[in-house]
Amino acid sequence: MNDVFGSAILDYQEGNYTEDLVTSTSISEEDTLALPYLFRTFSEMPSLEQTALKLSKGHVLDIGCGAGSHSLHLISKGLNVKSIDISEGAIKACQLRGLKSAHVLDVMNETATFDTLLLLMNGSGIFQSLAHTPLVLNHLKTLLNPEGQILIDSSDIKYMYQDDDGGYWMDTNKAYYGELDYTVRYKGKEATFSWMYLDFEHLKIACNQVGLKCELIEKGPHYDFLARLTVD
Repeated sequence: MNDVFGSAILDYQEGNYTEDLVTSTSISEEDTLALPYLFRTFSEMPSLEQTALKLSKGHVLDIGCGAGSHSLHLISKGLNVKSIDISEGAIKACQLRGLKSAHVLDVMNETATFDTLLLLMNGSGIFQSLAHTPLVLNHLKTLLNPEGQILIDSSDIKYMYQDDDGGYWMDTNKAYYGELDYTVRYKGKEATFSWMYLDFEHLKIACNQVGLKCELIEKGPHYDFLARLTVD
């Protein structure tokens, strides 16, 4: 996959910011994702992210760290953080920002254990599909130290399928309405990949299947939520 996100993040870090990312999904029109937002400070973050960072403890694994903003805040609070992303550009930007333990790594290849696993900015996206969710959760469970926790945010996007008359239409090509094709474009580069927005009830069901307790921590203003997963 073209490292579209990484190219944009690295450009911003290196002072080559001339345009923003353009995103779209299989059920939505194009939208702009401003690059400065990926470099936001704690005070600029949504409440769900702030809560997750406040709850983080011990040795933290920041999964899909992007530009590293969450990791930088946690390190400033004295926590030990490992930051991982599949994007080479994003990790290079993280290293330039001072993150000494930032690595190009798919979480499914992680083997160390942690006190907190952090999955923010729609952390459920890495599950890709409802069928794949228990497999990923089962692996994440193996990365937890005793008394460890997984902090994850997501959104219930059922509202995006609502008709003007209050009814719902669904994409019959997908097994679950939260499964989307996500496209991102930047400076002539484009990539499309599978992404998922998982509602809380389906997250709870998947957690039960693999022996994880799923606790709703906070609801956001637009069908989003933060959950904490622990070994049941």
